[in-house]
Amino acid sequence: MSETPRVIRKQTGNFLEDFRPGQLLRHKGGKTVTEGLFATFTEFAMTSNPLAKNSRYARAYGFEGLVCPPGFSMLVCFSQTVEDVSENARANLEYIDMRFGAPLYIGDTVEVETKVLNVRPSSSRPNLGIVHVQSTARKNIGDRDEAVVLTWQRKVQVYKRDDAAELHPGEIEPDAIDCALWLPPYEPSRDYKALAHLSSPDSYFEDFEPNARIEHSRGRTVTTEHVGLTAVLDNTSQVHCNQFMIDLNPKQYVGGQLIVFGGIPFTLCLGLSSPDVGDNALGDIGYPTGRHTAPLFAGDTVFAATHVHGKRAYPGREDLGILKTTLLGHKFVRDAETHSDDAPDGWKKTPIFELEREIAVKRRSHYAG
Repeated sequence: MSETPRVIRKQTGNFLEDFRPGQLLRHKGGKTVTEGLFATFTEFAMTSNPLAKNSRYARAYGFEGLVCPPGFSMLVCFSQTVEDVSENARANLEYIDMRFGAPLYIGDTVEVETKVLNVRPSSSRPNLGIVHVQSTARKNIGDRDEAVVLTWQRKVQVYKRDDAAELHPGEIEPDAIDCALWLPPYEPSRDYKALAHLSSPDSYFEDFEPNARIEHSRGRTVTTEHVGLTAVLDNTSQVHCNQFMIDLNPKQYVGGQLIVFGGIPFTLCLGLSSPDVGDNALGDIGYPTGRHTAPLFAGDTVFAATHVHGKRAYPGREDLGILKTTLLGHKFVRDAETHSDDAPDGWKKTPIFELEREIAVKRRSHYAG
């Protein structure tokens, strides 16, 4: 018997050739929402909606307790899919048909499964291809309050393990997932007006003007804390945490440095918009599509704006309206040669994120008088 131990080199995550249309991935682990996790990401994102800050307010509106903001709910659910879907990805290309269902509370446990819809090779890079998946997150499976929290599709650019490997191309239709935003009923006997001072006075449905662009005033600088935040979410993608891997082949990885997990600018933009757009929302209905348009690195500062496209009545709810918007994120990059009206001299405004967003917003007539 040899005294030299046998070396076993493990690989985690799936590569492009591992995916097959119709394949069902039941992600391991799951995630229970703790008070610490809730507080960390709600405060980090600068969320201001009192439903996520004030339990008295949340219960008065008919929720069981503090409500996880939509960006945080997305982070918890999305991150459970990373090891199987995008640990070996180059980039997340697009979010599609993201819809919210039951509210997520502290103490709820989330489990996620993913179906592979499409696999295709890159037309220009033989070591890459695109995987299209549909994921669904459920909470408290087996309990009386089991429910779908979130469902979404995404397209991911994934590396091959072996450049010469044969793929399993093909396409199937997404499943029809029953996932509609749960909202507490409007109760005329409740004294909502007594709580109106706890939210922004100018973000009710009546305040929004179609074809207006709201420039949100706050920014948030992302530091190397993003590595720890990503780990807390169980996101194992190496492009967010393994600088040595990048240093070995910097040309292969965007920017040649650690990329901030896309969920962080996603939730930051939602949080930065919260005082002006989301403070009087009872929930985000869904995001038809969204994408990252440039990478974010440690040291970058995130800013956001909201383009209001239109307003319409909420079916069956006279107390609410639906706001149709696009959420836009940007950063500023030093560029001595750039002079423009939308950035200080020596800086270039760089779009980093865009998200079509529909929001259920309270009417002042019913909640503030």
